[in-house]
Parts: sequence; structure tokens; C-alpha cells
Amino acid sequence: MQQRLPSLLDPPIAFAHRGARAHAPENTIEAFALALRLGATGLESDVWLTADGVAVLDHDGVVRAGMRRRAIGDLPRAALPAHIPSLAEFLDRVGSDFEFSLDLKGAGTGEVVIATVRETAPELLPRLWLCSPAWEQLLPLRGLDQDVKLVDSTRLARIKEGLERRAHTLSQHGIDALNLHHTDWSGGQVALVHRFGRLALGWDLQMDRLLHDAFRMGLDGVFSDWVDRMMDAHRAQIGQ
Repeated sequence: MQQRLPSLLDPPIAFAHRGARAHAPENTIEAFALALRLGATGLESDVWLTADGVAVLDHDGVVRAGMRRRAIGDLPRAALPAHIPSLAEFLDRVGSDFEFSLDLKGAGTGEVVIATVRETAPELLPRLWLCSPAWEQLLPLRGLDQDVKLVDSTRLARIKEGLERRAHTLSQHGIDALNLHHTDWSGGQVALVHRFGRLALGWDLQMDRLLHDAFRMGLDGVFSDWVDRMMDAHRAQIGQ
């Protein structure tokens, strides 16, 4: 069996993608709570702002209103379906004893997320991971909090300058991590990113073999819909 390469985080984080998506309706309080009961050490969601500036957790950012589909950003919080939690409601009901990864959707979302977490669960700020496919848009958030983790979430094919230069650029600008699809990573590429002190995260890890491989190549965090499979691989490879 291939020896496990070192990760910078020990142990690496096991993020439940959209809560326990394979086990319960995604992005609901029930799914997030179930993911934690199944052993996930991190939770993941997308976050949007409503028309009245409330941060809410949903994937598509679109809801059905009568016979129409409406963007969350066009509706006030009170008009959204009950199953869509606000960030404040999520923190009140699920707590803060986990790593929390949020894909930021739309201008100004990161600022509202940081303000909401600071007011509701400030102890979570060092374990808050804010992700964007345009890392430059994350830079203003560093001035709001020095402990929040900032994540460049992209695909290898979109990194035109090459992985080494991107890792160097992220280190120069204080972006903490690079999040790529699992097919974009190899052990050598993880080691390269680690050389610049950046964390390496991998998403869309659903199958047992892929999860085992991801932990063996030294990824610092993985995202999966299947929390039971993820935690079995975590215990087998990490021993925790």
C-alpha cells in the first residue's frame, strides 16, 4: 500500500458537502446535524444574500415562488421557503464546533458572513473557510479578520500561469488554501502547494477508493456527499 504523504493539517478535515447530502435533503438543518453525528469534522454550503441583506444557505440560489422561479437575491428573507436556513439560524441550531466552508455567491456576501459569524459565534472565525473562484475578490476580507481562512476554489485548467506560480501568488497575498477537483490533484502537486505553505483541498470525492487516495496523497481537507464513506477512509488512513 502506498505510504501516506504528510498533510499540513493533522488531521485533515472531512467536510460534509451540503451537509450529509447523500443521507438527507441537502443544505437543511437536519442534513448538517446528521453530518456531524456521522463524524464529519467540517460542513460545507453555498451562501447567498437575500434582497434585505440576510446570508442564507442554499446551493442553486433560485427558489420557486408561485409559478415562477426567482433568484434568492430578488426576495426578502421572509419570502424564502422554510427549509432554507439563514446563516444565523444555522449557527444557533447546529453550533460552531466544526470547520465551516462557504462558497461565496455574489458581491458583498463575504462581508455579511464575517459580520454574522462575529455576532453569533465568534469562536468559529478561525475555522471559517471562505471560497471563491476569483481569489482576488477575497482580498478585501483579510482586512476584516486575520483568522478567517481564504480559499481559491478553481480548476487546474483555469490556472493559466501554472500551479507553482499560482501557489506562490496565493502565498504572497495571504490566501490560505487552494481547492481543486480531486482529478486535478496528485501527490506531487499537493507537495508543491505545501512547499509554499498553502493548504490543499479536494472536492467531489464520492467513492471509497478516491477518498482513500485523497488522504494518502496528503490533502488537508476533502469534500464528500457520503459522510459514512469519508469517515471510514479517514479512520483507515489517518487513524482518527
